[in-house]
Amino acid sequence: MTLVREQVVLLSEDGEPIGVADKALVHTANTPLHLAFSCHVFNEAGRILVTRRALAKRTWPGVWTNSFCGHPAPGEAIASAVSRRAAAELGVRLATVELALPDFRYRAVDASGVVENEICPVYIATVTDALLPNPDEVAETQWVELDALLTAIETTPWAFSPWLTLQLPQLVALTALSA
Repeated sequence: MTLVREQVVLLSEDGEPIGVADKALVHTANTPLHLAFSCHVFNEAGRILVTRRALAKRTWPGVWTNSFCGHPAPGEAIASAVSRRAAAELGVRLATVELALPDFRYRAVDASGVVENEICPVYIATVTDALLPNPDEVAETQWVELDALLTAIETTPWAFSPWLTLQLPQLVALTALSA
């Protein structure tokens, strides 16, 4: 039996695909720029889902973050990868998926020295299914009011993933501008 290893798409500085690499080997102290995505899930009551990363995660273990993230496989449409990861991490089908921040990019260094270096389009989605989180990915889940989450990341940013602290204010500003 051949084990298929997850691959990530490597990117040039201008965001063009330049190759692929094994996901298990790419996240190091010198992580090359690669393609990822983040998704923020809302329920029917308008609350946003935050998740606490499983303690076994290589980067930012046990930290509260957005609903889920992932990497599209080579040749996979990002929207398809979003749906795939929603099922894998949260055990749900997404009712709606919308690209919110197409040009989000960040670089952050974990306490262990592992670097995240991603062009990471940000999606918002809705869900009506009950959550069935994968314990290898998610330690806890919490549905919260958007304003309460924004206040929490402003007052205790160290308790959250760096990408959440950067993405959420941009999403709130986008929502306010489009209202």
